[in-house]
Amino acid sequence: MSGNWPNAVDKEVLDLIREEAERQNSNIQLIASENFASPQVLAVTGSVLTNKYSEGYPSKRYYGGNAVIDEVETLAIRRLIDLMGAEYANVQPHSGANANLGAYLALIKPGDTVLAMSLDQGGHLTHGSPANATGQLYRFVPYGVTPASLDGGERIDMDQVRDIALKERPKLIVAGATAYSRIIDPEPFRRIADEVGALLMFDAAHIAGLVAGGVHPSPVPFADVMTFTTHKTLRGPRAGAIVCKEEIGTKIDKAIFPGLQGGPLEHVIAAKAVAFKEASTPEFKEYAAQIVTNAKALAESLASSGFRLVSGGTDNHLILVDLRDFDAELSGKEAQLCLERAGIVCNRNQIPGDPRSPFVTSGLRLGTAAQTTAGMGPEQMEVIGSMIASALRNRADDEAVAKINQEVGNLCSEFHPYEGVVAQRGAAGVTD
Repeated sequence: MSGNWPNAVDKEVLDLIREEAERQNSNIQLIASENFASPQVLAVTGSVLTNKYSEGYPSKRYYGGNAVIDEVETLAIRRLIDLMGAEYANVQPHSGANANLGAYLALIKPGDTVLAMSLDQGGHLTHGSPANATGQLYRFVPYGVTPASLDGGERIDMDQVRDIALKERPKLIVAGATAYSRIIDPEPFRRIADEVGALLMFDAAHIAGLVAGGVHPSPVPFADVMTFTTHKTLRGPRAGAIVCKEEIGTKIDKAIFPGLQGGPLEHVIAAKAVAFKEASTPEFKEYAAQIVTNAKALAESLASSGFRLVSGGTDNHLILVDLRDFDAELSGKEAQLCLERAGIVCNRNQIPGDPRSPFVTSGLRLGTAAQTTAGMGPEQMEVIGSMIASALRNRADDEAVAKINQEVGNLCSEFHPYEGVVAQRGAAGVTD
């Protein structure tokens, strides 16, 4: 072996990788913010690009030796601009949270008023939660959804958004959500922002892949800035990105570096470039459409089993389930733990007007992006909905839950996202 490398294989870590790969292969993954990255994305994320320090931007680096790195980052920027039809892009954010904070740093000042969706109505921590830096640095005013009692209820209340905007005169309005199962139309937000003289930011973390695939209206023509993660429906590496109007680009760049981050992760940026290319294909458009089709099928299966769906259904990859009609005593926390025992992985989530705490909740959030990647379709979604109902009805019966776990394993054996750990380890150049 050339190079001054340790000879011993780190079997402890490799065994953990093997265990996690087996978990991903053998469980139903319904966490709405997760997906399975392609083998090429995995390989590039583990490439030698991780070795290079490249503070700054292409042709404006603080270290030498970045000629190739400049080409990598420029390629990612160009592909993202083409994919989203944007004027400007920054591909350096390490996460969606960093992308959001970078946008705030670029567009507003500490103490400025921002209008954003309330966390307990479907918003995100970085939309002004007092537990998050965004809520401590800026004055966030929340908006929410219409009451469930109304026909077509639990949709974003655009009348409320306008009324609050006229009263509070925010410097920035944030559209986008983390637990909202309906289309978010960017155009009404743009009209309200223009009426009160505010900038418009669209957090597309969850729906970026659906936008790229043409099954969600693009916020790009309407928003001054669109932030997003690259690892959810976009199916890239775990990271973030920003697209924006040309005139804001320099401010965004300065906010990300040196304002917020140090050296960019160029191995991840290269993997983003791969993902952007993959998302530009006709096959990805079919995939995005299938995500939505699968979500509707899963929603119908759950509704037929006695679950109430927040807003009555879904238009995207996500389903928010109110457990109280199914079983008033069942909390989101208990349901999540029970389903994990059954081999179905999801997360507890507050529902609008939830009487329980965020740590307990009355709801579950489910998503179909990962299992769609694995090859499942509506037929499997119908089965999964029945499995969820059966597991939760029999949650006190360990034998019944174990039987469902076996059924889950049998189903997943037909839809492996990865053909074993060897391919993953080999992609990273690791052998034992």
